[in-house]
Amino acid sequence: MENIISPEIILPGFRFHPTEEELVNYYLKETVLGKSLCYDIIGFLNIYNHYPWDLPGMAKIGEREWYFFVQRDTRSGHGGSKKPNRTTERGYWKATGSDRQIRRLTEPKIVMGLRKTLVFYTGKAPNGNRTDWVMNEYRLSDTSILTEDIVLCKIYRKATSVRVFEQRAEEHALSSYVAQNNSITMPLPLQHHDYGTNMAEADSVEHGPSSYSAWTTMAECFTHYGP
Repeated sequence: MENIISPEIILPGFRFHPTEEELVNYYLKETVLGKSLCYDIIGFLNIYNHYPWDLPGMAKIGEREWYFFVQRDTRSGHGGSKKPNRTTERGYWKATGSDRQIRRLTEPKIVMGLRKTLVFYTGKAPNGNRTDWVMNEYRLSDTSILTEDIVLCKIYRKATSVRVFEQRAEEHALSSYVAQNNSITMPLPLQHHDYGTNMAEADSVEHGPSSYSAWTTMAECFTHYGP
């Protein structure tokens, strides 16, 4: 049967938010078994031929998360073992942490698949620059049914918290203030520690007692070193 897009999919307000169980047990499993899905929502793409920020425009659907089926490429590792090749022309995807088991909600003892989380780095390993692009790679746990090494990848951009933006703004403001007052010597770079108690403790341990470690706001900083 030819894949079709359901009429309700193109209606305003429609969102594609499948659970991990649905991604693994329906979309991925049916595709691996060679069955045709009723709705053409997730397409095949070699994502490693593209930058992650170009992928949203290549997905069939998605606003903040984009899905692709990927036929994995492998390379020879130590001892002749085969490992997935996740390098790109100008970067690479690096795994973070251990794989997470995807269990059936109604039968938690049943493991349907595994999820690997990876982060994109520009440059060459191991000295690449980390970006905020993340990939969740889903694969089936039952490899006996596999005829091809196909995985389902969800691509998204990790959101930066408001607190991080505020901290960057404060750091920039302090740096500008220090640049205008050459006599000021900063005991400890702001970006090394968070403001508040943790910063005070770290400053005390590394540099001894300091009035700087007690600052909690930019106002106190300016008051301390003001004219």
